[in-house]
Amino acid sequence: MINLEKNNEQLQHNIQVAREHKIVLPTFAQMKDPSLIPDKVKKALKNVGLWDVDPLNLFRITWHNEPTMEGGTYGGVNYIEIPSCLSGVDARIVVMIGKWFPTGCHKVGASYGCLVPRLVTGQFDATYHKAVWPSTGNYCRGGAFNSKLLSCDSVAILPAEMSKERFDWLSNIAGEVIATPGCESNVKEIFDKTWELRNTREDVVIFNQFEEMGNCVWHYHVTGNAIAEVYESIKTENSRFAGACFTSGSAGTMSAGDLLKEKYPNSKLAVGEALQCPTLLNNGFGGHRIEGIGDKHVPWIHNVKNTDMVIAIDDDDSQNLLRLFNSEEGKKYLIEKQGIPAETVEKLSFLGISGIANVLCCIKFAKYYELTSDDVVATVATDSAIMYTSRIDELNEQQGAYSELAAAVDYAQHLKGIRTDNMQELTYEDRKRVHNLKYYTWVEQQGKTYEEINQQWYDEHYWTDMHAQADEMDKLIEEFNAATGVLESL
Repeated sequence: MINLEKNNEQLQHNIQVAREHKIVLPTFAQMKDPSLIPDKVKKALKNVGLWDVDPLNLFRITWHNEPTMEGGTYGGVNYIEIPSCLSGVDARIVVMIGKWFPTGCHKVGASYGCLVPRLVTGQFDATYHKAVWPSTGNYCRGGAFNSKLLSCDSVAILPAEMSKERFDWLSNIAGEVIATPGCESNVKEIFDKTWELRNTREDVVIFNQFEEMGNCVWHYHVTGNAIAEVYESIKTENSRFAGACFTSGSAGTMSAGDLLKEKYPNSKLAVGEALQCPTLLNNGFGGHRIEGIGDKHVPWIHNVKNTDMVIAIDDDDSQNLLRLFNSEEGKKYLIEKQGIPAETVEKLSFLGISGIANVLCCIKFAKYYELTSDDVVATVATDSAIMYTSRIDELNEQQGAYSELAAAVDYAQHLKGIRTDNMQELTYEDRKRVHNLKYYTWVEQQGKTYEEINQQWYDEHYWTDMHAQADEMDKLIEEFNAATGVLESL
């Protein structure tokens, strides 16, 4: 359960900071359904750019943003559908688009879900504490951005081998940026740095996405309901919601699958990871290039007991498809040689590296279960290709200038060549094996208890009670906004 005990002295500091900087906090209900957002906020947003450092952009932490960089308000959920002519499977694959969040990534939602409970309870003091955001990429970007909007100091921690675009942007937003050794699978090095900060600085509060239950609550209510909304809008008389596939990362997005399985009990939930680091599939380890899905451990917040399948994706597939989808030669090949609609091809830039891996998970999932055109599979594109232009340049340098022949090879090998290998449907014992891996990271290294790891597995209310805390947090947010008086003054 998320600790919602109040520190009233520090809470008063936060209220004063919010009053001085004209900060209003959105509720989980408003992020799920922006029709609940006050009209005065919507009117003010028309003068605010999507990436502007303006507290009003807290109200753009939703999947319903109007798809524009300047002055948008709200509309339907942002998604694209991958047609069968591209995926090679009959099932309908829908992909939620993270590009239209502030920072171009939905991690602003996950980080908000972690920070706001401590802000409105006073457990975090905006006049004293620094918010530390350990991450394999986008989460620390979202956390640093939200900290800036909330007038809090921040420290971003991410692996040194992450894309140049992330570091360049963070240098202008975060108060401090720390690069830890290795790539996205070097999570322990990130954890070690957070312990160093805990032990040497009294002014830091660690918001570890891999263990913060606010990450789960946000995705359960906001992402889960957005996917359900898309499905309900596109389903036909014979449609079935077959399931959802998400690469693990922090496992926050997996909580959306918890809600979807409640709404659609016959659906399945699959977790993806890099084949080069098959932790869930084979208790394995290694380095990989699917940025943002750090491995070698099982996240504390992953409800493994509710996961039906593990799917491993070769990072060469996602890397080479990134180039295919975002080069002029690749796009021309897809349109002219493969007959993919130009409108679809242009939208493929909405998929970042992990988004491409998510789509590949859906394709493998659909092939394994022999899904038909009546079946719908859902996933998310955490960010877009705009975060990886340097990676495309690196691929061009390594493999040579892109050409029609290279595009044909990538299409045949890395998309049409996707098979149902390196995946496993989980039995009860398989799930327990994966869950038990948490022990080595979280109990032995990170201070969790033997009792709580067993509670996660055996207590049927552990996850549902935590998800239900959104209502209590919304009451605290409303009380906070009332105390600042900012909303009334807009």
